[in-house]
Amino acid sequence: MKAWRALVALSFLLLSGCLVTFKDPIPANEAAPIPLLGEWSRKNEWGELQYLEISRSGSNTYKARSFEGSLDNLDDVEEYGFTVAHHGSRWYMSTGLPKRLGANFVILGFELTRNNELVLYSLDVERMLQELEEGLWQGKMVEMPVGEGVLITSPMEQVFAYLNDPANSDVFIEVARFQREAE
Repeated sequence: MKAWRALVALSFLLLSGCLVTFKDPIPANEAAPIPLLGEWSRKNEWGELQYLEISRSGSNTYKARSFEGSLDNLDDVEEYGFTVAHHGSRWYMSTGLPKRLGANFVILGFELTRNNELVLYSLDVERMLQELEEGLWQGKMVEMPVGEGVLITSPMEQVFAYLNDPANSDVFIEVARFQREAE
């Protein structure tokens, strides 16, 4: 399982088979922090080494190449494009999902720690669903291959205002922690 696929799969497992998706991506208006670029690795929950290489692919767009095993095993490299945004004290990235998962976008939080770690956070589906039902969000429940999910169609300004509110910091769930590869 590749790093980004592993992230989505882990999100599904952690969140009872559900995923929060968004109709719109993060616009490519902002540059990523320089320390995000480079090579990262981690051992997944099954003890397998996973590598993630992040680089620029255009003006404020980025690509993540993921593979597992060793740096010499590049047969099964997968590549994903993404954009980033910095709102308040938080960083976010968004990437498109494949057609089988609705072809919408997922938004992840990320943090670059002082210990040279890249920590990725997913959104708590149950909480987002509850708030959708309470009318906080525009959107709907959607059926996905792995269970029910939530599609948020509210404007991104409203989404970021909510995510940046310190009262909502518990909406994030850590899903992966990578270490910077030695150069």
